[in-house]
Amino acid sequence: MTAFVRNQWYVAAHAHEVGRELLGRTVLGEPILLYRTEDGRAVAMSDRCVHRRFPLSEKPSRLDGDRVVCGYHGFTYGTDGGCVSVPGQQRIPRTARLKTYPVIEQDAFVWVWIGDREPGDTLPPRAPWLDSPDHTVVRGMEPIDGDYGLLVDNLMDLSHETYLHGGYIGTPEVAETPITTEVDDKAGIVYVSRHMDDAECPPFYAESTGIEGRITRWQDIEYHAPGLYLLHSRIAPVGAPGPNADGTDPHAFHVEVVYGITPSTERTTYDFWAVARDFALEDQQVSDFLWENNRTVVLQDVVALNVLQKALDTEKAGYQELSINIDTGGLAARRILARLAAEGVEQVGAAAR
Repeated sequence: MTAFVRNQWYVAAHAHEVGRELLGRTVLGEPILLYRTEDGRAVAMSDRCVHRRFPLSEKPSRLDGDRVVCGYHGFTYGTDGGCVSVPGQQRIPRTARLKTYPVIEQDAFVWVWIGDREPGDTLPPRAPWLDSPDHTVVRGMEPIDGDYGLLVDNLMDLSHETYLHGGYIGTPEVAETPITTEVDDKAGIVYVSRHMDDAECPPFYAESTGIEGRITRWQDIEYHAPGLYLLHSRIAPVGAPGPNADGTDPHAFHVEVVYGITPSTERTTYDFWAVARDFALEDQQVSDFLWENNRTVVLQDVVALNVLQKALDTEKAGYQELSINIDTGGLAARRILARLAAEGVEQVGAAAR
């Protein structure tokens, strides 16, 4: 099991998911209620009424203005988590208060801070393409019945595209091309790059870009532990000029694939995904195609990881796992997650002392 990393920002929802309907999510084992106030601010608090632990995200719980009314016995809470009304009595018990969570809405994600201390100046990592007029975005979320570390492993080693996602994004060159890996331990970032100079164009890109024939295909990964994964994809016809010295790249198509990796419980994970493109911005057919195809790819991963988790649950203690060159990025990510988790435990211990 991959240990939880606390005192971190996690994606709790796509921004469009949070509105005037009460939404429940479980993050690092903590049930969280999400909604927007009448002026549009996102709020996060415990999703359990203090009285009999009824989930506040479940009907007939409701909003009364910006207050949450429990649908079981009517306990009512303000946006600060404090109980403001108790049925049948005027005195409100001193302990009638819900835990609240710091919230930041950034890059079309709603992030919540999970930990035993305040975030201070700490901000979530960025994915600016998701809220940029220069890009068009499709997005979704799929739950996985598996340890979040399995999804990190999956995304850090894209050679599996050749085998698991053939006919969508996988081609032989992805598995055949060596990778380069760099690690910034202090920042908690792992970089993995795979540049294919002459590759088959998979349907995902052939249909969306209109490219015919073979392509130059770059896959540059940035994993910001514990919960944000960025894949910078560059696609161009073979022989097209490369990027200019000033960073512009007019001869290529660019796709930014973003994953919010959020542990829900020890054996369940939220897979928030988004695909941003810098071409065909107004073409709804391209958007529909990319949404359908990327969701299919994500669901192929979900099925595989669900199967893998079940298999791992039956393994005997001490089984040997084999790793090879393509696993260097994933192994680096594991080390960073283990360090961050250990640091979180130390912080809790220090606070208790």
